[in-house]
Amino acid sequence: MPDSPIPPILGIDGHAHVFSRELTLTSSRRYTPDYDATLDAYLMQLRVHGLSHGVLVQPSFLGTDNRYLLAALQRAPDQLRGVAVVDPDTQFKELEEMAGQGIVGIRLNLMGKALPEFAEPQWQRLFGHVAQLGWHVELHRGVEDLPGLIRSLLPYGCRIVVDHFGRPDAPSGVDHPAFQALLETGSTGQVWVKISAIYRLGGNPSQNMAFARAALPLLVRHFGLNHLVWGSDWPHTQHEQGVCFETVVEQLRELDCGDDVRRALMIDAPQGLFEFF
Repeated sequence: MPDSPIPPILGIDGHAHVFSRELTLTSSRRYTPDYDATLDAYLMQLRVHGLSHGVLVQPSFLGTDNRYLLAALQRAPDQLRGVAVVDPDTQFKELEEMAGQGIVGIRLNLMGKALPEFAEPQWQRLFGHVAQLGWHVELHRGVEDLPGLIRSLLPYGCRIVVDHFGRPDAPSGVDHPAFQALLETGSTGQVWVKISAIYRLGGNPSQNMAFARAALPLLVRHFGLNHLVWGSDWPHTQHEQGVCFETVVEQLRELDCGDDVRRALMIDAPQGLFEFF
């Protein structure tokens, strides 16, 4: 039998999660799902919305047990890439094996946690491994701490991906010093920002959309279109009652992106960052 043809890239969702409520959850979790977010359900969302590829990010409540994520990647290796959560002392051989299974980065979800000491030897080794593999480090943290975290990661040479607009406080506006400091990191050429999860920006829906509309042209100016990627954040954990895939697609439309911006966010930038070749 000949190999199945690789699907053309119609659109890439740069941030989604899959999980089952039956999995063992980490004791340090901030959230416990009461439903399943299956790969089949996610692939259906992609099809319904005219998208072809997706990036699955390990949910924080599963900790460093990436088995469910890796199994999902194995089912659709041409369509999917993954971002894992690992212990800082993970050995290079294990990371290399994960690279062969479709992992292209590691996520540091630091929301509600003490900031790690990246100068410690185990972190230095891990970031060296990440750089050697050509992976990225994904940061999920409030915007006040992101510039400092980014500066501490830059010397390792790995790509850095900032989640959800940098998790700013929308009511504070785009002129807030912390968001302005995040914009300044765009000049390094090592930082990407996810245009995702507008509903997580700290304000009411109208404030969040107003912030996103004002922020996008600034992000384009400081980072460039080749360093911005769109993500659905499906299944919108902790916001499931008011947000669905249709919601975030409509929010993208409300940003009034031109065709060139939409193509950059959904094809050109994520294709390179997440290694869809």
